[in-house]
Amino acid sequence: MQAADVRAIVAETLAEQQRIGRDDIDAMVLKAVATTLTSFGIDEDDRKELRSDFQHLRRCRRGVEQAQSYAFKAVITVIVTGFVVAVWLGIKATLGK
Repeated sequence: MQAADVRAIVAETLAEQQRIGRDDIDAMVLKAVATTLTSFGIDEDDRKELRSDFQHLRRCRRGVEQAQSYAFKAVITVIVTGFVVAVWLGIKATLGK
């Protein structure tokens, strides 16, 4: 056996170990996620329903954020308009004397 053959065998063995390690890690992660969801009372078979629930919550959150943004803009508009009206009335009263 030559050094190149040994290197190829070592490289192949390391690649196989990494693949097996990744598979084990993936299996552990899936088991941990399933266990966590089960502890919250969510069955693994309810993934589509859970996804729909999260999408609904996201739409609700975005709607509330948009409403807050519009409300903030409306309040700023009322304040600025009141200030401009007060300045205009002040100028009108000053010029009217």
